[in-house]
Amino acid sequence: MTGFNGKTVLVTGGTRGVGRAIADAYLAAGASVWTCGRNNPDNESAAQFISADIRDPEQVATLIADIATKDGRFDILINNAGGSPPADAATASPRFSESIIKLNLIAPLNLAQAAHQHMTDGGAIVNIASVSGMRPSPGTAAYGAAKAGLLNLTQSLGMEWAPKVRVNAIIAGLIKTPAAHDHYAGDEGIRKIEAALPMKRMATPEDIAQACLFLTSDQASYISGASLEVHGGGEPPSFLNIAAEAHKS
Repeated sequence: MTGFNGKTVLVTGGTRGVGRAIADAYLAAGASVWTCGRNNPDNESAAQFISADIRDPEQVATLIADIATKDGRFDILINNAGGSPPADAATASPRFSESIIKLNLIAPLNLAQAAHQHMTDGGAIVNIASVSGMRPSPGTAAYGAAKAGLLNLTQSLGMEWAPKVRVNAIIAGLIKTPAAHDHYAGDEGIRKIEAALPMKRMATPEDIAQACLFLTSDQASYISGASLEVHGGGEPPSFLNIAAEAHKS
């Protein structure tokens, strides 16, 4: 993708994992890239870093204003930061649920609002959503609900802010990261999951990065309010395996 030379990009949660891959992709494309997080990164990157807690609206406003002032412009926001530990919906505390929704839905909204103030015509926002927002999300109910809300928010902002700013989402499927490796108990767990997926592999962080580049490029100038599914064909329903096993017995 071309057209990123001289543009200013913020990737939240851009110091590791998927966010780091997104930041690196924009750097390679010639953009001025910024990342943010609560803690200083433990690895070197050409991206510039600002410490900020995106759950705090005042810190969000300061973060966006600082970047716009230092670069003299603000072009692209990638709302990547998010996630949730597993939690039983019956016993999760209100404080826990509120914190998950704040990180995965309210923070992206606050960031988008702050970025909108500094974007000229041609600004672009990408919200990193999840398949958890499109199907039941047992064990991470608040997270799934927040991601579902993020998809609706994408449609609403895409309509309300056109034609000045385009807003799109990526519905990410399973992604092979160190965190996924730990979650699925190592190589064997990853192998079993990948064998069940249509593409026979999980997404890589670079797959998500390339989708971000496309959605914020001139080639996607008429795409807004859309949700791009980057899940390799989706997750096969479990009843298919149950039926297959039943026929074997």
